[in-house]
Amino acid sequence: MKRTLLKILQYVFFLGLGIAIIFYMYNSLSPADRKNMWTAIQGVRLWIFIPIFITGFFSHFFRALRWRLLLEPLRIHPGLVNTTLAVLIGYVANLVLPRAGEVAKCTVLAKYEKVPADKMVGTILAERAFDVLCLLIIIVLACIVQAHIIGTYAHEQFLKIVEKRNVFFGLIIVMAAGIVATFLIYRRHKETKVGKFIKGMSHGVSSIIHMKKRWQFIGYTFLIWLMYLLQVYLGFLGLPATDHLSILAALVVLIFGSIGMITTQGGIGAYPFLVAHILSYYNINAGNAQAFGWVAWAVQTGIIVVLGVASIVMLPIFNRNRYAQSPVDIK
Repeated sequence: MKRTLLKILQYVFFLGLGIAIIFYMYNSLSPADRKNMWTAIQGVRLWIFIPIFITGFFSHFFRALRWRLLLEPLRIHPGLVNTTLAVLIGYVANLVLPRAGEVAKCTVLAKYEKVPADKMVGTILAERAFDVLCLLIIIVLACIVQAHIIGTYAHEQFLKIVEKRNVFFGLIIVMAAGIVATFLIYRRHKETKVGKFIKGMSHGVSSIIHMKKRWQFIGYTFLIWLMYLLQVYLGFLGLPATDHLSILAALVVLIFGSIGMITTQGGIGAYPFLVAHILSYYNINAGNAQAFGWVAWAVQTGIIVVLGVASIVMLPIFNRNRYAQSPVDIK
């Protein structure tokens, strides 16, 4: 009961935060910027949705291939179609409830491949740990190749914080306390959920590094993030106001968009807000920047919904035909 209530409160909080950001974004625009935003949205080049949809699908497909590598040491060898459909169902489940996707894709795959779901949970933790590591690496890379943009952004944000000295010193104290608290919790409560989570993250990364097909795993990971990057860059080409931006600019937008996706439920509000904010440093006016943020978020969410719903429909049909054609049934 307590766990269900906590999930409901978590969902309401992050959804409410996203809605609050939407109102803030819209009200912060001047009448001219609002007009520019709607004009930019209406002027989207619709043909660009086709390659974006294709790259979106392949990002999930490569993730399914990567997940199968993690399942091999557990002697679980699911079919590629079922694994891909399970991954897609997991993504659409995440739009409904936080972290529901991890449970959903394990449950779905266990049902149709006749494998234990509990054994697969650890692979999800390993994937999450490695994705966090990848995001950190990409942030460092972006700071190197787009130092003039990120440097300017960081400098301005730092100055804003320093102007309010109490807030600045308060943040330093909170960060220091957070680091110390994490260390102490891990040392004293290794067997609690928090301790096991921290330990599981480290074990997840180390297990991937020492796995037999680690280079294949890293290759699939590279392809996943490449598809994410291409989606953003293709999105640039969809709007006249952003079609001049480079692939390096797309890398920076990818970082801010990724942070937005994990800030609120499904990235609602936070994704377009952060994307629009960083686009202003590329001299994109507020109206066009918000137009891109909303279009990019809507397209990515639409891809997940379309592919996820299609997977829910296709999964039982595919497996019914699969079992009907099996040698056991033929006899």
